[in-house]
Amino acid sequence: MKFSNRKTLLLASFFWIFLLIAPPLSSANHSWGNFHWARTANPFTLKTGDNVSLAWDQYLRTTASDWSQSSVLDLAVVAGSTNARRCRPTAGRLEVCSYTYGRNGWLGLAQIWVSGGHITQAVTKLNDTYFKTSTYNSPGWRNLVMCQEVGHTLGLDHQDEDFYNLPLGSCMDYTSEPTPNQHPNQHDYDELETIYSHLDSFTSLKATSQKLPQAQGEKNQNFETRKEWGRELKKNRRVGLYQRDLGQKHKLVTFVVFAAD
Repeated sequence: MKFSNRKTLLLASFFWIFLLIAPPLSSANHSWGNFHWARTANPFTLKTGDNVSLAWDQYLRTTASDWSQSSVLDLAVVAGSTNARRCRPTAGRLEVCSYTYGRNGWLGLAQIWVSGGHITQAVTKLNDTYFKTSTYNSPGWRNLVMCQEVGHTLGLDHQDEDFYNLPLGSCMDYTSEPTPNQHPNQHDYDELETIYSHLDSFTSLKATSQKLPQAQGEKNQNFETRKEWGRELKKNRRVGLYQRDLGQKHKLVTFVVFAAD
């Protein structure tokens, strides 16, 4: 009996030591500032305007299909409603644009207009000035950046922002090697379920949604440059986060992926 008790105590001790030193299991915890589309039921459909060139169409379709595997949302690709050069938002939907925006430093960006914590409209921009170069003109980079920027407009942050560590197998992981990170992984879908686990009493997914107030001079801006993004909230090597106050508790939030020097 004494031997049995001693053995039990030893096993219990090893168990607790294992819990203390073992690495924690990965869990989804990469929401972007608790931003989300307001809706009254799940799954919801987000209209996604196609304002991209033929070279980007397959990647937009792949991204829409990837994110639509989530149990809480579907992306419906529809005809775009904006000029790709200006890429202006449409209330209640996402507009995805590609254009040669110039050597302004950014490879891709996601922008959301928010009221409180609710997204009311969004755009994703892909800068062909860099994607036409040998560095970025590949399926890996096109899938990664398209998938990641659209993921931001759904309310997701990066899973990881260490540019040089091993890839996580998610497009929400920023890396120097895009090939393993071209699509969402299960943690991305889990996080979307967490973000959209509660329902709202109204929806921001209608074209008749109230538009955000415009800051002075906003009508003539395309929101492509640093001075138009507002206050810098984060700058981590190739990633930047900015917020511009539009008044009346409305904000423009911009997530930027910068091109390599």
